[in-house]
Amino acid sequence: MEIAIFDIKGKETSRKITLDDSVFGIDPSMHTVYLEIKQHLANKRQGTHKAKERAEIAGSTRKIKRQKGTGTARAGDIKNPLFKGGGRVFGPRPRNYSFKLNKAQKRVAKKSALSAKVKSNALKVVEELKFDEIKTKKFVEFLSNFGAENKKCLFVLGESNNFVYLSSRNLQNVKVVNYSELSSYDIINASEVYLFEHSVEKIENNLKK
Repeated sequence: MEIAIFDIKGKETSRKITLDDSVFGIDPSMHTVYLEIKQHLANKRQGTHKAKERAEIAGSTRKIKRQKGTGTARAGDIKNPLFKGGGRVFGPRPRNYSFKLNKAQKRVAKKSALSAKVKSNALKVVEELKFDEIKTKKFVEFLSNFGAENKKCLFVLGESNNFVYLSSRNLQNVKVVNYSELSSYDIINASEVYLFEHSVEKIENNLKK
């Protein structure tokens, strides 16, 4: 499939780029995308939550009242979960939420996410952006050329570029990643995806392995 290449002023150029149909033109498997996004979010969880259970509460183990004859329910020590300040029943414990996902599934997920963006006309290929200084104002101007100031945007670099990355870092709705850091979560989470020209071939090579 061929799509037009945009210049940094947001206008279509006369040049076109051929996207590999095996990467950008597959029938999206949204369940696989869901699995990768679930794994991505699960891996970010710290899992350090902890509540004290009955055995961990500081307090006397003395039986607080006699077993019978009080007219109320029988009770053990003050650490009983039914009492204020007692332990928590089945409280959260530290745990690892991460789970394994096959590399082949991850590739299918990224292909599916990219193909879905192409089908919805939410993916553009842009000429290389070259900054010789860190300037957020210049990046905002670049966004306004595409009418994307108020949209969630993902920009994919073909190679590391600190000037572009640092110029965009303070912008809330903008994320700039290297092609090797691309995830299904970032693709789906963005309203529009912008691939810089040199990143296209590298993404295709990565996902066709």
